[in-house]
Amino acid sequence: MSEMMDKSGENPFEDNVSVKSNGKLGVVNSLRRSIRRVAEKSPISIGGKDPKTPKQDDESASSPPPPSPSPSSPSSPVTSPLKNDKQKPLFRSKTDPNMSKFGDSIMKKGEQIRRSLRLTKKDNDKSSKQEALLPVSEGSMEEEKEEKVEEEELMEEMEEMDEMYELPEIPNTPLSVMQINNLIEMEVLEEAHLNLLSMRKEFQQEQQQHADDDSPMELAKKEKDLSLLYGNLRKKMGQLVRDSNSLPSRNKALLVLVARIIQEEEKRAEEPGGLPDSWMEAWREAVDEGVKAKVERVHLEKREQNDSWLAVHLGHLGKAIVDDLENVKKELRWSYPPSFKVFSTYVRSYHRVVGQHLKKLEVEVTEQKDLYALLYWILNRYKSDKIMGSLSLQPDMQAENSDLQLEDEFLKQLKEKYCRKVKEGMRSSLDRIIELEDEEVWSESKALIKEENILKSPFPMDIWTNIKSNAVNSGKVEAQLEVKVLSSCLEELKHFPSRFESEFRRRCSALRPQPLWTEYHIAYINSFTCLQEHMEGYEASCPGEVEGLKKEVKGLVVRLMEVLEEQFKEDVKPYLRRMMTRKWLNDDDDFKHLYSRTNQLSQHCGLMTPPHVQGFAGRLHLHVVKQYIGQLMMNNYSCKNRKHEKAAAKIRQQWNQLRDLFEEMESPHEWLHAVGDDLSNIIGQKSKMDIQNHLQPLVKHYPDFSKKHLVAVLYFRGLMRGREHQQILQKLSALKKEPNTSGSDRNQVLFGDMQVTVNTDCFSNLPFSCFSFWDN
Repeated sequence: MSEMMDKSGENPFEDNVSVKSNGKLGVVNSLRRSIRRVAEKSPISIGGKDPKTPKQDDESASSPPPPSPSPSSPSSPVTSPLKNDKQKPLFRSKTDPNMSKFGDSIMKKGEQIRRSLRLTKKDNDKSSKQEALLPVSEGSMEEEKEEKVEEEELMEEMEEMDEMYELPEIPNTPLSVMQINNLIEMEVLEEAHLNLLSMRKEFQQEQQQHADDDSPMELAKKEKDLSLLYGNLRKKMGQLVRDSNSLPSRNKALLVLVARIIQEEEKRAEEPGGLPDSWMEAWREAVDEGVKAKVERVHLEKREQNDSWLAVHLGHLGKAIVDDLENVKKELRWSYPPSFKVFSTYVRSYHRVVGQHLKKLEVEVTEQKDLYALLYWILNRYKSDKIMGSLSLQPDMQAENSDLQLEDEFLKQLKEKYCRKVKEGMRSSLDRIIELEDEEVWSESKALIKEENILKSPFPMDIWTNIKSNAVNSGKVEAQLEVKVLSSCLEELKHFPSRFESEFRRRCSALRPQPLWTEYHIAYINSFTCLQEHMEGYEASCPGEVEGLKKEVKGLVVRLMEVLEEQFKEDVKPYLRRMMTRKWLNDDDDFKHLYSRTNQLSQHCGLMTPPHVQGFAGRLHLHVVKQYIGQLMMNNYSCKNRKHEKAAAKIRQQWNQLRDLFEEMESPHEWLHAVGDDLSNIIGQKSKMDIQNHLQPLVKHYPDFSKKHLVAVLYFRGLMRGREHQQILQKLSALKKEPNTSGSDRNQVLFGDMQVTVNTDCFSNLPFSCFSFWDN
């Protein structure tokens, strides 16, 4: 038997709870009720002593005991010696009639409990202590309410049990196996444990006696009985611990006994006759089982019954956790010594059990909103002031870890599952955008809206809002999750331009070449450009995904613009081919058609966003100039009888009109503006010799202008041979040799790739030496 020594004359197990002015203690009152309950449950015969139990000196046993209940009357009343004012019958429905031959007095049991619990006041108040422990008759409801109020007032000042305790005297001779087992079943734990210790002591003594020979069958049987009884005791204690937070008032005193039994068994762990594994660990497992039962009782609706089933369940679960831990903090902890670390044990149990519970729930979660609710609850709400950080759990939680205990890779898999759902939702959303565009625009041949004179569709804002919403919500859960969600959204968005283009071409190809078809192209060029600009805001977080999207958008925009350019070129081709002809000189119809189509192009360019309109206008500007001027190189017509003056005037007039249009389109090719005037000056000169004086500006502006181009221009002017013709060509060669004539941008090529039709009539009167510089 191991006993702990008192500290400096004081009872080391004193509760240290401050005593109110009236001298009553809520805990003592609770103890009274537990003693009465023990008296009711005890299978010991009050009327006599077991012959195996030695006589004990006990003040409470001085009065003659009442007779034991008759075997034929298991429910016959027993008079408790604890009642001073009234005699009240007790019924022991669980008591075996054959057990009426043994037992100690209930007052002896009360004295043992007082000694083991040490729930006393100061040593100088022993008489009042004993009076406080005496059971009293049940009073009125008002008295019970007063006791409850006193308990609540004292709760704030309560402290945990003292670590040290004094073990009650172990009986010299234990009760029978059946009697001990009945004590366990009826929760008379202290007496059952003391008899188990007595039985264990007997076993150890007998084992020592037979140390040198084979153990007899009786010793093996006793060892088996000990194991079974200890197993039953642990099972009963486990039940009490599991239910302790559900029925705290019932189990408060019993938990004190549970704690002392665990302490004693842990000290005797190396002695033979006990259980091999740890009692402390078994207690923790019982706490886990109790927490698990609590969690499983939290209301959980089916998905079919409530669309917000998971969010509602998690809300109830959080409240249940806080309520349970509040109860541990305020009540349960006082039934254990500090070494049990009760609050910490329950917190860690909730971390484990809730983690396992969420793992089971995850299998049922299939929708994005439920996955989000689960992730947010795990990563934020669980450790927030709503649950583990609740003010009601402070300051105890300050020293505790507030993170859930989850299986390896569970959180990673949950995030991946959420990202997959986000990606699937993004795909569905983008498909729906294409469907709406078809239903509301293409099928109805409906014109798209203009915003600040820019044609566009509203879908870029819809897409941006969707992605922004996913990103913001995910960011509330975790910064890393926000990046993963953005990556998933952008990865899916990367495939959207090609899918959109495919459907657009399939549905709208029949509109070509109507103006509405052109407007649709311009609107989608603007819209996808706008979408790209929105997504560039995420380039720092997801550079690879944004770059992939930009590549896809650029490809789509280029293809849309190429189609528009091809259509324009096809539209103006017949009109440009008839420039610089006899018909052109006498009729303006072809130019009017050219101007009208170019003017329409200018208006459409006004509906295009700046990043693309300049390049688009510039490419078409260069095409019109090359085709218009190129007709001079085709030798289709030669002006005679001074018609070159009329032709030069017409070229100048038409050129100015075209230049104005391309300036309105904000074409970047301003360097093309001069070519019309430069050529008009050459063609319109009355004197052939004066042509030499107007070559220098043309050579300066366009260094790629060569002699073959000049020959073609002179042919159109009507100058095909002669000395003046030769001198003009020689002048061009001299100008091109001058160093300052090649200062223009080498990328500004106009004449270099312009086709020239050679007319051999031009060279009939030229000397052979002229051909040596033809290609210069």
